[in-house]
Amino acid sequence: MQNTPLNSHEVDYEIFGDDMQIVEVELDPAETVIAEAGAMNYMEDGIQFETKMGDGSKPISGVMDALLNVGKRVLTGESIFMTHFTNNGHGKKRVAFAAPYPGKIIPIDLNEIGGELTCQKDAFLCAAYGTSIDIAFQKKLGTGFFGGEGFILQRLRGDGKAFVHIGGTVIKRDLKAGEVLRVDTGCLAAFTSGVDYDIERAGNLKSMVFGGEGLFLATLRGPGTVYLQSLPFSRLANRVIQASSISVGGSKGEGSVLGGLGDLFGDR
Repeated sequence: MQNTPLNSHEVDYEIFGDDMQIVEVELDPAETVIAEAGAMNYMEDGIQFETKMGDGSKPISGVMDALLNVGKRVLTGESIFMTHFTNNGHGKKRVAFAAPYPGKIIPIDLNEIGGELTCQKDAFLCAAYGTSIDIAFQKKLGTGFFGGEGFILQRLRGDGKAFVHIGGTVIKRDLKAGEVLRVDTGCLAAFTSGVDYDIERAGNLKSMVFGGEGLFLATLRGPGTVYLQSLPFSRLANRVIQASSISVGGSKGEGSVLGGLGDLFGDR
């Protein structure tokens, strides 16, 4: 019995680092990897890159098809272009990619998970050529408006390798049929096609207002695999904004309520 040939290019890879990781993708001659604009760190001689409108998984026919692809990319908040890196040299060549904030790069073999992964809109990093990167609208308006990842998620389809970046520490949970997991909406990073995703109120009114855990929780029902992140980028950005607003007008002692008193005595 012969195996079904893969539509995506078969790329090899190696991941370096701990909290600020780099994935190095190895390409055979004529192999291609696609990536978000600006994700590339370095590439070896012989690799050529081209910026294109779309992921190349299917041909774009006509102006309307091109505009539709542009509209989808705009909705996800990403660049309307993607970069295609192709090994046009002799022998194996390597190109490396990294994300702009701390976290882990997770390699996903789409062929092993049923050919589909839904993830937060900025999680996609790079993938083998032939992978389709599309948007996934939430079916329920409530989920879209109040879910931590918003109304629009990214859907990766294909039978090759894709690489997603997840903030902080990663927890992988395999849910059995009917098993339920409730998660802070911002901590949900990705899930496979069998998982049902919905939201619910975070307890009673007192808990919602004063609990500090947000107004809503994501409810995940198996079967399927869920990837959770300990550091959503929105949470990191909020803390940076808070810290910068506190320090406006002068430096404050970090972690101390007495930090500002030093300024009164001219020690800064």
